Amino acid sequence: MVFLLILAPFGTFSLLLLMAPVVPSLIAGAVVAAATIVYDLAAGRSIKLLAAGSLFLFAALAGYFILADTAWSSTAIRLAVDAGTLAIVLVSLAIGMPFTLQYAREQVDAETAKLPGFLTANYIITAAWAGSMVLMAVANLAVIYLPSLPLWIGIGIGLAARNAAVYFTKWYPQHLRARVAPAATQATS
Repeated sequence: MVFLLILAPFGTFSLLLLMAPVVPSLIAGAVVAAATIVYDLAAGRSIKLLAAGSLFLFAALAGYFILADTAWSSTAIRLAVDAGTLAIVLVSLAIGMPFTLQYAREQVDAETAKLPGFLTANYIITAAWAGSMVLMAVANLAVIYLPSLPLWIGIGIGLAARNAAVYFTKWYPQHLRARVAPAATQATS
C-alpha cells in the first residue's frame, strides 16, 4: 500500500503521458501528489518530503509548459521529471533526512526507529533509489540522443530500475533483521 501511494503521482503522470498531452498529464501528477498529502494528513501522518516535492515538481513543470507555450518530446518531459525527482532525493540525503526515513518510521515501532542502524539503512535504501533514478534518466537520455533506439527499451530500463529499487526497499530491511536476529539470540543466551 505504501509503495502505491509513493509512486501514484509518477504512475499517473507516466500513464497519462502515453495517451494525453503533457499539461494535463503533469496536472494529474500534481493532483495525485496533493491527494497523497491529504490522505497522509487525514490519517494523522506527516507530510512527506517526496510527496511535497512531487507536488511542486509537477505543478512547476505544468506551469512552465502553460506559460512557455513550448513543445518537448515525451521522453524529454520524463527526463525532466526524473531529474527533478532525483534532485528531491539527493536533497533529502544532503540535509540528513533520507526520504525513505519518513515512511520507515511509520512502519516500525519506536524502539526500532531509535536503533543506530535504522538511519544508516535508510541512507542505503535512499541511495538505491537515487541510483535507480540515475538509470531512468540515462535511459531517457539514450532515447533522446540515440534516435534509432526504440522507445520501449528506454521505458523498459526505467521500469526495471524502478522495480529493482522497490524490491531492494522490501528486501534490505528483511536482510538486516535476518543478520541481527542470530546475533541478538546469541547475546541473550
